[in-house]
Amino acid sequence: MLPVLSLFFLFSPLATRHFFLYASPMFPKPRQIDTESALYDAAIKILMRRAHSVHEMKKALIRRTADADLIQKVLARLKQNGYIDDARYAKQFARQRTEGRKQGKFRVARDLRARGVPDRHIEAALEEAAQNTDEAAVVRQRIERKLRASRGEIDDRKLASLYRSLLRAGFSADVIRRQLKSLTREDIADVEPEPD
Repeated sequence: MLPVLSLFFLFSPLATRHFFLYASPMFPKPRQIDTESALYDAAIKILMRRAHSVHEMKKALIRRTADADLIQKVLARLKQNGYIDDARYAKQFARQRTEGRKQGKFRVARDLRARGVPDRHIEAALEEAAQNTDEAAVVRQRIERKLRASRGEIDDRKLASLYRSLLRAGFSADVIRRQLKSLTREDIADVEPEPD
């Protein structure tokens, strides 16, 4: 049987779905760790879910301990064992984003910077990804797919929307304009992207 207070909230106007959503913390702070071996094990578990940059791993470890010296030791050990490496991470990330998600180099670079990867690794990863993918072909595929899904006549508003979405996806404006022009046989003016 539910306590009286629970019944009150269940049937009161305060009992919205939002109230129940925030009644308990969804992602509580992880338990604090005070030994190097336990923190290293926690880092390995984090890496089992997905790859992390050094910066991301440092942020994850900061949530688990306040001891900066302990964090540095674990990060050094992870680097020494080859579990975290920004150069390798950047190459894998760039390959997955360009080939899998069909994103452009500017979007990939922005996302890698947000993950704390140094620019030298980003540039090397983007060069390698550019050798394996043809940006113009990817843009053409995305345009063709959008045009097939589009209902009605292709007007200036739809073209501008398509242009902005391709800019947000990280492709260069020159390539987008060239491909739009070749597919629609119209001159495409410069359109400023909407702020995110």
